Amino acid sequence: MAGTEDTVPEKGRRRRWVRRTAIALPLVLLLPILVTLAALRVNYTGDPADGTHTRNRDALWLGHAWVDGRKKDADVTALARRLRGTGIRDLYVHSGPLEHDGTLPKSVYRKARWFIDAVHEELPGIRVQAFLGDVLATEGPDGMRLEKPGTRAAVVRSARQVLDTGYEGIHLDLEPLHSGDRNYLTLLDVLRRETRSRDAQLSVAAHQIDPLPAFHTVWGGVTGHPKWWSQAFFGQVARRVDQIAVMSYDTMQPLESTYGGYVAQQTSLALEVTPPSTDLLMGLPFFHENRFGHWNHAETVPAAVRGVRLGLSRTDADRARFGVALYIDFAATEADWRSYREDWIA
Repeated sequence: MAGTEDTVPEKGRRRRWVRRTAIALPLVLLLPILVTLAALRVNYTGDPADGTHTRNRDALWLGHAWVDGRKKDADVTALARRLRGTGIRDLYVHSGPLEHDGTLPKSVYRKARWFIDAVHEELPGIRVQAFLGDVLATEGPDGMRLEKPGTRAAVVRSARQVLDTGYEGIHLDLEPLHSGDRNYLTLLDVLRRETRSRDAQLSVAAHQIDPLPAFHTVWGGVTGHPKWWSQAFFGQVARRVDQIAVMSYDTMQPLESTYGGYVAQQTSLALEVTPPSTDLLMGLPFFHENRFGHWNHAETVPAAVRGVRLGLSRTDADRARFGVALYIDFAATEADWRSYREDWIA
């Protein structure tokens, strides 16, 4: 019969197959993404439990201007006015970066003693920690190499150096740090002995946890950048520190609802493996950028706080050693601060 497939020339059948494949393939590739987004939106539903508000263990990341001479007494007074009545207990003030060999020039934090004293005068009870970091040579030729014992020893000496200045803790942020890095765990063990001997804090900025089992392995194989940590490795890090602050932003989420659902999941995953003796802090995006991995309209403070409260409600609503960490002071807007106060400060 004219028009049946049997009479269509071979070339025509091939074109039809190509067209059908071109339509079907994107749908096949999009389906897992759509399912994931739907699941995250569902995870954002429900009501947080009563009492899931600040435990007065929150933290704020501060930029380098506070210790390099750019800030003055009036700036500290304004900062104190901003922080009074909040749950913020720790300030992570950027005092580096570390050199790739682990050393730290004193010139980069020359006004640290002034800032520490000024904070103590204006805000008694607030701790000031030295926020130290560097790029690791895990995905390129340049950066710090933790596999070198001499480099790790130099980081410890740099920690002693800033603690001698008067800082009340070390906040370490080394990136990109791959899941399972034994050299990092060894470094934390040595740093913990040092901080404990001085009654100081050891805190770290932590990567996000695999949203699916072994996801960092799959993602790393495709992109060369694993990004996430396994939940087990997160727990190993958490057991070695006094505070662990999850960098729960730059999540690639396109909507407030999916971002909030993602934060809720991250909060639950982190709570499951963080010991009760360690402060767990979830990061809030107090900055505004639009680039791959971070959409300003999606990663908002209200969505993050709601996600944190939902995850806390579902996993360990009564946990005492818990808070949020605000990143970062110099990029924050009045709306960010208002959301933090209204949504998190009870």
